[in-house]
Amino acid sequence: MRPHHLALRVADPARSASFYAGLLGLTERARHHDPDGALRSVWLEAEGLLLMLEKRLAGEGPEAGSGHLLAFVVDDLAGWESRLAAAGAIVHGRTAHTLYFCDPDGHRLGVSTFPLER
Repeated sequence: MRPHHLALRVADPARSASFYAGLLGLTERARHHDPDGALRSVWLEAEGLLLMLEKRLAGEGPEAGSGHLLAFVVDDLAGWESRLAAAGAIVHGRTAHTLYFCDPDGHRLGVSTFPLER
């Protein structure tokens, strides 16, 4: 298992991207916008780890815990959904490539098949 991405909920993705890119030297990989054109997220790379600076985190809800998420690379999302269910872990959200759940202390985790290389 290796890390896939770390997502941080931020107030202003552009401002946070300037900090992480400017001060820390991370490389910007992508910007994503809402349908109304507002900046939703900026994705940066840190030595193979994707840092997602998100206005809202996917899978957010009352069970989502804090404003951060650590996701791990997996090959088979359906298999992981079964594995999580068997362990009693509740999937609190999902996208086409990622399942979101919490550890016993409420930290948000994810497993993702989203391709890092495009």
